[in-house]
Amino acid sequence: MQKWLVGVDEAGRGPFAGPLVLALFIAPARRAPRLFRGIRDSKKLSALRREEWFGRFKDDSRVFFLSAAVAPQTLDRWGVTRAIRRGMRRLFCRALEHPALAAKSGATVLLDGSLFAPPEYPQKTIIKGDEKVPVIAAASIIAKVRRDRYMVRLAKKFPQYGFEIHKGYGTKMHRERIRTHGLCDAHRRSYCAKYAN
Repeated sequence: MQKWLVGVDEAGRGPFAGPLVLALFIAPARRAPRLFRGIRDSKKLSALRREEWFGRFKDDSRVFFLSAAVAPQTLDRWGVTRAIRRGMRRLFCRALEHPALAAKSGATVLLDGSLFAPPEYPQKTIIKGDEKVPVIAAASIIAKVRRDRYMVRLAKKFPQYGFEIHKGYGTKMHRERIRTHGLCDAHRRSYCAKYAN
């Protein structure tokens, strides 16, 4: 029987603006040594290298990945923990057809940090999993690339904030733009309202 590796990570927990993105990555275990050779946590890769990995994965029919975005308004309404739980449920619902998530597959979902899959899945949360476990690192790359691309698109809609530069994080530049222009629909109001006064 085919053995699978399943990894989950997120990008964008701390920014002032834009979505939080969850990503699920599935790969055949026997292909892992070659597939993940040289991979690193997305935070330790340049944007160019992350895009290269993303392109490699996209062109590889042996792997499966998808992502789910949690909107700023959802984060404001439910708080991070509950909002992530809702996003995680949506993520796994979209991946139900994959054999790795079947009840008898024997696969354990490996998650980074403080993340948890829906309770019906065998799972293990690993602190700094994106640094230690290649399939989680792959999920971290998917989440980061998809979120960064979203922020670049968002910059075209709200050019006054410089989202393409800081990707929504609370940099000095971003705080100054918020003070000048106020908040837009892309901002997490519970995160950054004090800077809009």
